[in-house]
Amino acid sequence: MNIAVLGAGAWGTAMALHLVRLGHTVTLTPRRMEHALELSSARENADYLPGFELPHDLQIGCELTPVLMEADVALLACPSSALRDLCQRIDEARDSAWNLQLVISLCKGLEKGTLLMPAEVVGDALPGMPHGVLSGPTNAAEVAKGLPTAITLATDADEALACEVQTAFSGPSLRVYRSTDVTGVELGGCLKNPYAIGAGICDGLGLGDNTKATYLTRALHEMVRFGQALGGKQETFYGLSGFGDLVATCNGSWSRNRTFGEKFGSGESIESLLSGRKTVVEGYGATAAFQELLKKTGKEAPLLTAIYAMLYKGLDPKQAIGELMTRELKSEH
Repeated sequence: MNIAVLGAGAWGTAMALHLVRLGHTVTLTPRRMEHALELSSARENADYLPGFELPHDLQIGCELTPVLMEADVALLACPSSALRDLCQRIDEARDSAWNLQLVISLCKGLEKGTLLMPAEVVGDALPGMPHGVLSGPTNAAEVAKGLPTAITLATDADEALACEVQTAFSGPSLRVYRSTDVTGVELGGCLKNPYAIGAGICDGLGLGDNTKATYLTRALHEMVRFGQALGGKQETFYGLSGFGDLVATCNGSWSRNRTFGEKFGSGESIESLLSGRKTVVEGYGATAAFQELLKKTGKEAPLLTAIYAMLYKGLDPKQAIGELMTRELKSEH
């Protein structure tokens, strides 16, 4: 299968390495020409996934149109803030993208302003193009190393194509499960980022294992309830893209969102944590977006609301914990 990976951050690069190992023809295409030239010469993505050699059978693309001319599947591996622009560029190249059958988002954030999820942005910007999403517990470095994990592919494509891609992307180190619940899979991937910031705040405050376990349990409960209200299926949130990704991202030392929360919880300012970054902390913007959705839907999500108040309203983390612990007592379920 010929696969175009559009965006050369850590996750896009890791997927490109995985797919090359499976014998596919893969072209990794950075958003910036200078980054493409650097990858071609150094054969390493030093900025986003250092320490991994890019094999010579992994092609590096410089321009979108020629890359898409041969592609059967395109993986969109950019920040959510850049997704619409990338889709518009793909749309401009569609006349020459003769073999392109499916576009798959690897993004995990909502579009600012519209509050659309990545698949909704793709559907809006690429009308008529079958599209989907890959999501699950996938630390980029571990995928690049070939350590075992599993992931969910949710798509609106016909079953034959979905099965073909599932088979093509699966191998000894990465098992792909199939789903038709695009909304639920995406919500799990987007919601876990704000919750990971909250988990990091618990770590930064030194609150201990009991607190972290309590927090993760209630975060999952809240994710399921709010995710269903937004159109996802309950069982999806107990799967890889919900529970699986939540556990990995809330506990991993590699997690940008968890680390951001930990540093914030230990006293660093939001401004210092966001300035000069090459990588995106998707959970920071997603927290504000989900707060808007809570207002629109009239739903209650105490943890998300507390994280929003800490990040955007200056609420002291210790006060936030106290307020959560003294809420009205209720049944667990």
